[in-house]
Amino acid sequence: MKFAIALLAGPQDPAARSALKFAEAVLAGGHQISRLFFYRDAVHLASTLGVQPQDECDLAQRWRAFIQDNQLDAVVCIAAALRRGVLNEAEADRWERPVANTGEPWALSGLGQWVDALQTADRAVTFGT
Repeated sequence: MKFAIALLAGPQDPAARSALKFAEAVLAGGHQISRLFFYRDAVHLASTLGVQPQDECDLAQRWRAFIQDNQLDAVVCIAAALRRGVLNEAEADRWERPVANTGEPWALSGLGQWVDALQTADRAVTFGT
């Protein structure tokens, strides 16, 4: 079974951790993830600038490792990312900002990528509000 997973919750929201556990369970169960789509405050998970206290889970790093280890398609909504200051190299140059704070394995793209994922997935699951 193919799953499309959308995450709307930021790194501090329990829904972000629940989404990761669900995604891990999907793959462990022998299913596929056609696309992960990060929207609203979930785009902060793609930022390399967040720092967690040593005694807390670095959820952004866990998501990054999960995506890389499983070679998943992870799309960050470009409009939500720009509003929240999450920029890749191309957008940092385009908007004349001094630094980019996201990159591989994340791809900045539009909401159409989520619609495309819905067309190919057997199930769509959303975490957060």
